Amino acid sequence: MLCIQETKKEVIERSMCQALWGDSEVRWEAQPSTNTAGGILCIWSEKTFMLERKVIGTGFVMLAGKWIQEAQTMNIISIYLPCDIQSKRVLWDNIKQLKNQSPGELWCILGAFNNIRNPSERFGACQRGLEDSSSREFNEWIEEMEVEEAPWVGRKFTWVRSNGTTRSKLDRFLVSPEWLTKWPGTSQYTLERNFSDHCPILFRSKCADWGPKPFRIMDCWLKKSWNIRQLKKSKFRLS
Repeated sequence: MLCIQETKKEVIERSMCQALWGDSEVRWEAQPSTNTAGGILCIWSEKTFMLERKVIGTGFVMLAGKWIQEAQTMNIISIYLPCDIQSKRVLWDNIKQLKNQSPGELWCILGAFNNIRNPSERFGACQRGLEDSSSREFNEWIEEMEVEEAPWVGRKFTWVRSNGTTRSKLDRFLVSPEWLTKWPGTSQYTLERNFSDHCPILFRSKCADWGPKPFRIMDCWLKKSWNIRQLKKSKFRLS
């Protein structure tokens, strides 16, 4: 699945989705931009994800459906948060209401949150008072949502000013504990940016199946005569 925030597109055409996805068989949902501000686009193949329900609101697109390979029902929300705190509070509350309607399910909330969680996530800017207040509310919302960040790999910052003087971590994936229980190997990778001032993030969830555990034996065990009574008294266990 491909999720794009701030498309700046009022109309999304099939040809554009096909070009982005690289295949003619493609499904998408979008929230149009307002003039050239905002806009969200989610693209996927129906061979991998079957959409069962959607909710599109100001600043977010929610997709509820089944990941076919795993036969797993999940909820995915792609968001684009505005910069002003009042609009953020409204969107935070809307997302929280959606999640409260389906407790215990698998949730993945992703996108441009336009918020840092602590001072270490920003370099080169000084708005300490505003940042402290916004970060505190953002962390409180994450706690109330009962979600957490998947482990990170790669660059520390996801947004860079064009002249490189300011860098921030504004984009992220938040998942429910049930998601991490299902796929403990989940991680998010910060990739190299190109024409955008935001870095793309690759999110992967998989279970590593290493097959049956190998049986280990030491040669010295074969040089000694063992009987069942001795084995029961030893630290080794027979099964």
